[in-house]
Amino acid sequence: MPVLALFVEQLVQWRYGVTGAVGLLLISVGFETKSHRALSAGAVLLAVLVAAPAL
Repeated sequence: MPVLALFVEQLVQWRYGVTGAVGLLLISVGFETKSHRALSAGAVLLAVLVAAPAL
């Protein structure tokens, strides 16, 4: 499982840069600490990165 997480993190960082890595970090921290704010912030950040080309 850690190998899959590392692969996904590298893929997101390659595609979306440091901002994508920060979004994944917020999601993982929010999940581990059960912080809805961090989880939501990371999800919104990644959603904005993914939707930006369509805007």
